[in-house]
Amino acid sequence: MALDSVGSTNDEAARLADAGAAEGTVVWARQQTGGRGRRGRSWASPPGNLYTSTILRPGGPAARAPELGFACALAVADIVPAGRAVRVKWPNDVLVDGGKVAGILLESAVAAGGAVEHVVAGVGINVGFAPQLPEMRYPGARLGGTVEAALEGYAAALAARLAQWRRDGFAAVRAAWLERAGPLGETVDVRLGEELVRGRFGGVDGEGALLLETAAGPRRIVSGELLGHAA
Repeated sequence: MALDSVGSTNDEAARLADAGAAEGTVVWARQQTGGRGRRGRSWASPPGNLYTSTILRPGGPAARAPELGFACALAVADIVPAGRAVRVKWPNDVLVDGGKVAGILLESAVAAGGAVEHVVAGVGINVGFAPQLPEMRYPGARLGGTVEAALEGYAAALAARLAQWRRDGFAAVRAAWLERAGPLGETVDVRLGEELVRGRFGGVDGEGALLLETAAGPRRIVSGELLGHAA
């Protein structure tokens, strides 16, 4: 579904999913008037960049739904032109040439028994311009090219990464993600609500949780925000 303008592609995709739309249904818009990111943040969505949400029906327990975010991040990384430095950042960002080029927002509907009914995988990709994010340690970056080309490439790459996830499990996706996540042992800062934790990046575990080696010992972080290199 292509739209000139929508409040949120995630909201529109969720409405379609609730009505029975099939896995792989894509909603994209040239602009959003109510785009959002993680933790309720607004996502600036004027024309020129790609705003898209894909309906996924992975089945299985809700605890596995976050694995799809890693597949989405890899799909974005897969379409970055050769010669540019690509890096994925836990839990949901993609960096190109040191700047943020994309963010991912997964929203799930869970049945009473705990199984996933559907997941809406929302992705915003900077194509034509790069918004600057003063609250982050990274500048914005843009992919370049056209929105239509970015959509076509991302949809194909996402289908391939989802096939990998279903065929080989999260272990294969995790391994591919770690190859693009930056060096283990790098000192990073992680925001946990009002708390700022510093430690050495230890990768992610088999459930997608961040592993951090801090001065007080190892920590396993399920929900937080990796800010990047320690100052």
